[in-house]
Amino acid sequence: MGDEKRKAVNAKVQKLLQAKFIREVTYTTWLANVVLVKKANGKWRMCTGYTDLNKACPKDVYPLPCIDWLIDGASVHTIFSFLDAYYGYNQIKMHLADKEKTTFITENVNFCYKVMRFGMKNARATYQRLMDKVFQGQIGRNIKIYVDDMVVKSNSMADHIADLAKIFCELRKHNMRLNPEKCTFGVKGGKFLGFMLSVRGIEANRDKYKVVLEKFLGFMLSVRGIEANRDKYKVVLDMRSPSNLKELQRLSGRLVALSRFLPRLADKISPMTKLLRKSSTFSWNEPCEEAFAALKATLASPPILTRPEPSSLLELYLAVSEEAISSFLVQEKGGSQIPIYFVSRLLQDSETRYQLIEKVALGLVHTSRHLRHYFQSHRVI
Repeated sequence: MGDEKRKAVNAKVQKLLQAKFIREVTYTTWLANVVLVKKANGKWRMCTGYTDLNKACPKDVYPLPCIDWLIDGASVHTIFSFLDAYYGYNQIKMHLADKEKTTFITENVNFCYKVMRFGMKNARATYQRLMDKVFQGQIGRNIKIYVDDMVVKSNSMADHIADLAKIFCELRKHNMRLNPEKCTFGVKGGKFLGFMLSVRGIEANRDKYKVVLEKFLGFMLSVRGIEANRDKYKVVLDMRSPSNLKELQRLSGRLVALSRFLPRLADKISPMTKLLRKSSTFSWNEPCEEAFAALKATLASPPILTRPEPSSLLELYLAVSEEAISSFLVQEKGGSQIPIYFVSRLLQDSETRYQLIEKVALGLVHTSRHLRHYFQSHRVI
């Protein structure tokens, strides 16, 4: 380990000791290595490789909330507050008999955690269970929680202040602390689970669009909404296409998180997706370039999605092609059809030989499974 990494580990260990999150261990049967990951600001994040411990731990099957439900339920409010717990996972103590199983090695001394550590197999399920118990009277009414992401939403400032008072009452009751540097109160919109919530509806996180555009574009002047000032538009002057398989894989991974906002995505990027197949050799050709240009144009002006009104009638549109099936769910508001969700995927080799009616049926089945929670709570035509 180099001097820079060694200093980063020693500094982090001292902070953990001062916070009484760790203690020294003399003898142990479990031992994990320290892993350092460089953060966006250039500093080092100290992680612990609990691969062996996680393999030995039975899985906690406590259910996590459906992200789509949380996003739909939190959107279209006028006032939001976004809360972040101060070292949330570390506010849960480890079972006495299990503390030494978390032992990690440093240059001179071995330490174990006295509190739950991020990276453990069942940490998310344990934290979600705690949040559900702490806020059982508020969840579904004035707060949405996904593990350590919390948003309080209201439709008036008076209601919001009352809701926050109840939330803080529960926090004090259970001796939980928030990180004031990462909390935002009384705003008209913000980021939650990778989406932008506002009174207008649901938008994709603009930072993700920025990552996709800047990762593969040469000189970019501007794209609407990427900067803090969303009234300004940006124009892409030059772009650089993926030059190897790894860059294309990164682009594909980013698009997965944005697929809800991109109509007929599988169709549009099919020339690029084919290059990801094991049997294919990476060769960026003209169809790939055209697909990438079309993708960039779509990303420059993404649609704003809405949440469906409870028990309202929804409409589903299906589209099929030789290579993909696509659909989008909409709700009619004020004489206009507002999109709720876009779904698409490429057809497998055997599926490309289906008759048209069979492809339509396949698209319906795939969409109904993917959007099951909408089909179960609404009438869809």
